[in-house]
This record gives sequence, C-alpha cells and structure tokens, in this order.
Amino acid sequence: MRALVAGGAGFIGSHLCDRLIADGLEVVCVDNLITGNFNNLDKIKNSPLFKFFKADVSAPIDPEIIPDGVDLIFHLASPASPNPRSPLSYLNHPFETLSVNSIGTRNLLYLAQMYHAKFLFASTSEIYGDPKISPQKEDYWGNVNPNGLRSCYDEAKRFGEALTMAYYRKFKTDVRIVRIFNTYGPKMDKRDGRVIVNFINQALENKPITIYGQGSQTRSFCYISDLIEQLNLAMFDPKTTGEVFNLGNDHEFTIKRLADLIITLTDSQSKIIYEDLPEDDPTNRCPNLKKLENVLNYFLHVSLRDGLLKTIAYFRSGIV
Repeated sequence: MRALVAGGAGFIGSHLCDRLIADGLEVVCVDNLITGNFNNLDKIKNSPLFKFFKADVSAPIDPEIIPDGVDLIFHLASPASPNPRSPLSYLNHPFETLSVNSIGTRNLLYLAQMYHAKFLFASTSEIYGDPKISPQKEDYWGNVNPNGLRSCYDEAKRFGEALTMAYYRKFKTDVRIVRIFNTYGPKMDKRDGRVIVNFINQALENKPITIYGQGSQTRSFCYISDLIEQLNLAMFDPKTTGEVFNLGNDHEFTIKRLADLIITLTDSQSKIIYEDLPEDDPTNRCPNLKKLENVLNYFLHVSLRDGLLKTIAYFRSGIV
C-alpha cells in the first residue's frame, strides 16, 4: 500500500510518515519546505519505502512523483502557526496558505479521484473561529471573521472542507475531514511561535513568559502520539467516509495554568508578563470528542503533564 503525505516534512506530517513506514507502507512525501524541515525525516529518509519530493502541491503535480498510483492521500500541507512574530506563521505566508488549502486541495482530490485513493483533509479547530459554544461539536458552524487577520487560514480551511465534500457528493470520492486541535510534542520548530513552544523556550532560558490577554482564555493540548493514532483511525476505518471528526484532547486548560505548569516542570525562574490579546484570538477552544470515541472507539493515552515532560526533554536536548 502506498501513501502520499502532503506536508510530510512538517511537525505532524513527519510523525505520520514515521508511523506509516513503521507499519510497512510505502510513503511518498511532498513538501515545499516553507514551514517544513527535512531534518524531521532523518529517521526514515534512507528507508527503501520512503521517497521525498520538494514540491508545492498548489502547482500541477508531476505524475512522476507517483507513476504507479497511490492508495492513500493525507493532505497536511499548510502553514499553521498564528503568531505573526514567527517566520513560519500563516500570517507571513497568506497567499501560500490560501493556495495550498484551495488549489492544492483540488489538485490532491483530483489525484484521489483518478487513482480511487482514500483522501484525508487535515482541517483545523480554527474553522470554529471564536466559538459561542464549548466544547465544539462537528455540527457547529463556527463564528469566523471572513476577512479578519486570521481569515487567510480560517477561510482557506473552510473552503478546503467544502471542496472535499463537493468531490464526495459529485464523484463519490472516498474522503474524510479531520479538524485538528492544538497538538504538541517533539519535532516542533523552535521558531514555531505557538504557545507551548514559546513557553518552553522562555522557561528553559529563565526569560519572562509572555501571556497575551489575562491568560483566562482556554485551549486543549493533544500530544503528538495520540493525534497520530487518531489520524490513522480516521483514514483507515471505513465508517469515516464522508464524515468530519474533531481530533485532539478534550481536557481544557487556561493559558495561565499552562504557563504555571511549564514553569514548574522546567524548574524555571521565569516570571509571567502580560501583553495585549491579538485580533480575533478565540477565548476558548476545546473539542467535543464524543464522535471520535463512539464511532472509532478512541480514548486518549498521554496526559498533558507527561506529554510536556517529553517535549521539554526534546527542547533541552538541543536537537531543535
């Protein structure tokens, strides 16, 4: 069985490639390396089951990448960090973000239709915007600013979902959509700019930890190994065709509580400072995972404390 992983050199994509290779699948990884890192693939880059192509799926896809076809397509290609201070942020790559989630999605869906491949679109919790309900269920339509600062990502993902479902309804393409909530773990880029990376970096250097707003806003944090299990179930279980699933962790934490925990786990001398909340930053973000649990029988394995300890050890190792 052969899988194409678009965005496979990124944080989540590289962990997925590792898992697929470990399970004996052939993997074709396509990444333009705008936010991905080829070093994330060190574990598998010499495997006979693995091929890497530096390419942008927003451009026409060279058929030589998969001359013998493909059975599975994971579309994880997109900048994802909302922090404008990060060079990896979608705010610094707005056109690439819009393109990869629209044109890139259509290019990959065309391949899925051509090869009768199973297709997974990695959407995001951001499609819920600043939600009016919590936790967020898959049938909630969201509260999104369509032309706000974050719209290049939010609306691109919403369009990608619509396009995916159009292929399902028009061509019966075997698709599924997953909405990924905050995920963390080893292989995150030190420059990523997302909250766990920032807090760990600052804590390890005993620098002030920056909280935007008062820290009362909430997030839920999923360790990468749990997310990879969820992604695999979403792709391979036949009950997921034409369905949308929230993926992540449904244990909600305030940002202030997260900062305090990281200070404790790193034995840091850091103090907390507060800055203004960014535009359109959601006040809460937590998935309802009942559909994941009831349909796919998946329950979380890694606690936030245990996951943070593994992630802190990775950042301390200097590999980043």
